[in-house]
Amino acid sequence: MSQSNHNNRPQEEEIDLREELERYLKHWPWFVLGVLVCVVLAFTYLKVTTPTYHTLASIIIKDEKGKSPSSEMAAFADLGLLGGMGAASIENEIGILRSKRMMTNVVKALNLNVTYFNEDAIKSPELYRNTPYFVQVLKMEEKALSQFSREAGNNFRFIKGTGNEFQLINTETEEVYKGKIGQPMEIPFADIILVENTEYGLGEDPDFPELVIKFSNIESVVSNYRSKLQINLTDKNSSLIELGLDDSVKEKAQDILDQLIFEYNQEAIEDKNLVARNTATFIDERLQIINEELDSVETGKEEFKEANQLTNIEAESEMFIENVSDYNKKEQEIGTQLELANTMISYLKSDSGSDLLPANLGIQEQSVNASIEEYNNLVLERNRILSGSTEKNPVVKRLNSQIEQIRGNVLASFERLRSNLQVSQQELEKQGSVINSKISAVPAKERQYRGIERQQNIKESLYLFLLQKREENSLSLAVTAPKAKIVDRAYSSVGAVSPKPKIILLAAFILGLLIPFLAIYLKTLLSNKVKSREDLEKQAKQIPVVGEIPRVEKKASEMILKNDRSVLAESFRILHTNLQYLLVNTADKQRGNTIFVTSTVKGEGKTLVSFNLAVTLANTNKRVLLVGADLRNPQLQRFEVDAREHIGVSDYLAKGDLKLKDLIRESNTGNPNLQLLPSGTIPPNPSELWRRNKTGEMFEELETMYDYVIVDTAPSLLVTDTFLINKWADLTLYVVRAGYTEKKLLQFAVDSKNDGKFSDLSFVLNDVKWANFGYGNKYGYAYGEEKKSFLKWLTSKAAMF
Repeated sequence: MSQSNHNNRPQEEEIDLREELERYLKHWPWFVLGVLVCVVLAFTYLKVTTPTYHTLASIIIKDEKGKSPSSEMAAFADLGLLGGMGAASIENEIGILRSKRMMTNVVKALNLNVTYFNEDAIKSPELYRNTPYFVQVLKMEEKALSQFSREAGNNFRFIKGTGNEFQLINTETEEVYKGKIGQPMEIPFADIILVENTEYGLGEDPDFPELVIKFSNIESVVSNYRSKLQINLTDKNSSLIELGLDDSVKEKAQDILDQLIFEYNQEAIEDKNLVARNTATFIDERLQIINEELDSVETGKEEFKEANQLTNIEAESEMFIENVSDYNKKEQEIGTQLELANTMISYLKSDSGSDLLPANLGIQEQSVNASIEEYNNLVLERNRILSGSTEKNPVVKRLNSQIEQIRGNVLASFERLRSNLQVSQQELEKQGSVINSKISAVPAKERQYRGIERQQNIKESLYLFLLQKREENSLSLAVTAPKAKIVDRAYSSVGAVSPKPKIILLAAFILGLLIPFLAIYLKTLLSNKVKSREDLEKQAKQIPVVGEIPRVEKKASEMILKNDRSVLAESFRILHTNLQYLLVNTADKQRGNTIFVTSTVKGEGKTLVSFNLAVTLANTNKRVLLVGADLRNPQLQRFEVDAREHIGVSDYLAKGDLKLKDLIRESNTGNPNLQLLPSGTIPPNPSELWRRNKTGEMFEELETMYDYVIVDTAPSLLVTDTFLINKWADLTLYVVRAGYTEKKLLQFAVDSKNDGKFSDLSFVLNDVKWANFGYGNKYGYAYGEEKKSFLKWLTSKAAMF
């Protein structure tokens, strides 16, 4: 792989979906394991979780606005005391159903603060009514129960003794409370009686497991069921309400909804009866007062008539009133006719005579009406002839003459009618004066009498009205209909609403895939370390990657042996092959090739790469020398135990009388082609030693003696030693350790190459995980190795992560 070809890659990075997918697929054992674990947990959850069922009931809230006026509320409305008051809105009724007070009544009525469980069952289901014994609470102190629950819990194990004896054992403190069935007993927070459930066949189930009784605060139970209660209005224009409740015990949820409806109706009935009783009290009080007032008025009327010797004055007064009414009616009729006559006379005198006269004005004189009709007929006939002729037509002239004559007759008729009406009007005025004089003759005492009688009638009417309302109120008190009509009594769903096995298993499957995906994604996203060849190629495109060294297992050897067929050995053989392409420019060189091995910081594997590369080259029958050029922190002793015991490079550079051939040692590997030049004594001034002329003489002499000189140098970022001697390198291998070297440090290598500090720089990626090795380790790199069992193979795959 040449550097020029590497630099020709396009700068734009495109997202390869297949590549992204393979990034996760290479960790597929983790996805399989995640799915298996989540599915097993889902099955366990379904096994131990008690199913919950949905219970429904529906009611219709009766419309109070359409009630009969005979009701107790109508009584007040008729009295004018409750004008404008209407029925409560549906929202208010829903609020009452949701109220804490209503649920508290339900909890107390059903004794829901005492629950029963089967301790031996896996799911420990609530028994509710399917229990051999019930606890009746005579008295309970809520504060004492709360304190006792915090200190010792609120669960008691029931143990049946001989006869009627039994024991309640606190499940936490093991404190025992003894009692007898059907007799009161005391526990720290309540007085209770244990009674036998007659509907439970105790004799049919002698092996009934231990029963656990739990006491709870009423407040907490009320709060729990209020939060689970669902109340929905089916339609905004209707009063049909659905009540829903989710619970693990169907019968319990049904009883709660039915009891809630009962409590709601009971409270509504009590409210209505309270109003009815208050109404009855009010009516009785008013009847007593009005009865006294009525007696007083009747006594006063009797005394008044006796004192003034009054008989049947009412009949005379009625006759006078009738006469006045007839007089007024006749006077009005004559006045109307007179006004019409005056109007017609004025019209006839002022009109030109060419128009029609008004008819059907209500004039009672028939002769006048006949004259008007005859006049209008002649006018119509003349107008019809004029539409096709002129005024000179003899017929038109004759008709005009007749019209004029009849018009005069009509005027005369109206004048006679006016005179007659005026005479009649004068006569009526005389009769009216006579009647008025008779009415004025009625004594003032009669008017006083009428006032007394009027008061008597008012009191009698009010008295009768209150008697009627008292009877109606008594009927409504005796028969009071419930406010909520039950459409459907509480019923439960056949299947559980939760947990739903299909949804739980599907969610577990998705979660099993999602957890490894997120873990891998977050690990990749948050990682700032180089992991694979791809990271190197993205961060430093200018520098080629010539080799990848896989991670060595803890118990495996880091040294390559002779005829080694391990993946580590094969990776260095591939590195050797790639080096041949990089060293093609030195083919004409008469001496050996010098290869520097460096890194950014210490701990990235320079020495491992240097030593194994030297061994690999030596195994090809090439003369190879491994030079320890890290004078500050030599590490060759990891592979050559006695390397630090010998003098070497530093001694050669510091002293003028030493010969290189005297410093070179045989390698402990037993390979005759591999020799070692140790770093020697650690000097105080390594940089000054490298600046001496002997450095160049040393490398030139070594190249004449060996085919390859592998130089293990110091880290480039920490010290300047490698830069000082890199000019004598034919090729520089820059070691990057996967999972150790930070990506941002790669820029140092790029900058150093661009500045010309390194000669022919190439990357070697060390300590690569199996999952990131090569091209995803997809094609089985360990060619020729013994095939592993599936379990071992799966374990090794999981270890890659």
